Amino acid sequence: MGKRRGIYWGWYVVVGAFLVLSVNYGARYCFGVFVNPLADQFKWSRSVISLGASLNMFVYSLCSIFTGRIADRVAPRWIITVGALISSLGFVLTSFIRTPLEFYVVYGLLIGISSSGMGVVVANTSVGKWFVRKRGLAIGFATMGISFGTIVLAPTAGYIVKNMSWQAGFLFMGVVIFLIGVTLSQLLMRRSSPESYGLLPDGEVARDSVLDVGAETQVTKMSYRDMLRDGRFWVIGVSFGLALMTVMSAFVHQVAYAQDNGIERVAAASSLGAVGVAGLLGQFFFGWLSDRLKDVRYSAVLGMVVMAVGMLILLQAKTVNVLYIYALVYGFGYGSVAPMLPILAADRFGRHVLGSVYGMLTFFNGIGGSIGPIIGGLIYDRFGSYVYVWQANIAVLIVVILLLLKLKPGCPSGSRT
Repeated sequence: MGKRRGIYWGWYVVVGAFLVLSVNYGARYCFGVFVNPLADQFKWSRSVISLGASLNMFVYSLCSIFTGRIADRVAPRWIITVGALISSLGFVLTSFIRTPLEFYVVYGLLIGISSSGMGVVVANTSVGKWFVRKRGLAIGFATMGISFGTIVLAPTAGYIVKNMSWQAGFLFMGVVIFLIGVTLSQLLMRRSSPESYGLLPDGEVARDSVLDVGAETQVTKMSYRDMLRDGRFWVIGVSFGLALMTVMSAFVHQVAYAQDNGIERVAAASSLGAVGVAGLLGQFFFGWLSDRLKDVRYSAVLGMVVMAVGMLILLQAKTVNVLYIYALVYGFGYGSVAPMLPILAADRFGRHVLGSVYGMLTFFNGIGGSIGPIIGGLIYDRFGSYVYVWQANIAVLIVVILLLLKLKPGCPSGSRT
């Protein structure tokens, strides 16, 4: 027997994950567009505004522990639908905020909680359970949605904020999330795993496929205690937590940094879109590359090296041209982060516990991501410049590279899959 005829349902799950991640992260990652308008209207400091993004990231990461556990048990469409409904409401309410407290409650807490239901833990866990041999390619393609959303929504938000208002920008995000998040999750994210429907990962039905995935299917549960005792969990968690700290500080502050250097607002906001374009290619490339390397960690290491080079270029970004060079280089390296975390988790721990492991990793990683924006804001408020932020990011990425090079191989079952 060979491959099944027709399109394997796992690829529909990939498309659904791509689109859900597009609206979820596209809406959140264009936050930098709103920093200066909020500061201008309310006279808030950069650190006050950045705290909202940090709180959003921390709450999102905390809730990912629970959504990851749920994703191992519940069909993804219900988790995503609830997340989309609440997130849409959160963005609409953000357009009415008047005080920092209101901002923190609505954007930080409400959107932070709901976005975890539409996040990479749910989407990539769903994708990861449908593939083994083509896992890197499938997750790489799904996570391209993060960059695609940034490409589309960042310049759109910049245009709306410039020509209408920041309130209109938040309202627009709420409508988009509602229309796409609810509809697509119900149409394309209905099924949980291939075994539940008499299929095997990758759409294979041949006898040798059963042998290839048999060892992995032995690991169907893992306690948090066992997880936290595993040194590989901590290496992955700390490494990606630090990497996300640099990513979030750059995403939140690069538009304001560019404007401080005299670059026009829409052009500065479009640099986020350029990061998204390059990230789109990076997400596909690093996922594809991981399927072809003996150890997938080297794909992650290469991505971190490219990010560090991008930060070096950002230090010199005094013109639009240099800013876009930074965006393309850094964006390509940043493209490794989203696919490589679940790929490494599945490679080291197995796909059947991917939701639980990935959710817990996302919590620890989110701690790094949540402090990135506020640290950037505090450094700016103290020194009146972002130069020290970018220099610190370079040092952090060097540490990440060294940690990943020390990551031990193998998943508990003894199978790479």
